[in-house]
Amino acid sequence: MTQAVVKKSLYESDYLLWTEDIVAKLKARNFDRVDIENLIEEIEALGRSEKREIKSRLKTLLENLLKRIYIDMPDCFNGWENTIEEQREEIMEELMDSPSLKRFWDELFELSWQGALRKVRKEYQPKGFQFPDTWQFNRDIKYQLLGIVSS
Repeated sequence: MTQAVVKKSLYESDYLLWTEDIVAKLKARNFDRVDIENLIEEIEALGRSEKREIKSRLKTLLENLLKRIYIDMPDCFNGWENTIEEQREEIMEELMDSPSLKRFWDELFELSWQGALRKVRKEYQPKGFQFPDTWQFNRDIKYQLLGIVSS
């Protein structure tokens, strides 16, 4: 009986070593030996990762804005406000590092809004708190990041 031996690529067997190998080949301008297919996949994943980071932080921002605006629990205000400020700062830093992410703002806002709304409703509606179905304020990036909540 013969068994097929499947040899894993460096990409599959040791990701860190694969990245070091790719960098060394690129620096040496040894482009013919670069693992192009996996390199393309990784670069595409970086872009998706940056979008996920913004979406996650925006969701957390909106959750805390919803709680701060619609839930009358003064003992919690400080924590919510601190989280709001922290998320705004982190989103601004991400956008300064990658300004092209701004073109996805509307899409990411809508996805983040839906996730934030589901989460706060699950946690707070059973306690009698109500939340609007739509964001009642300006969605513009400058309003969200500068802390201006207006309609």
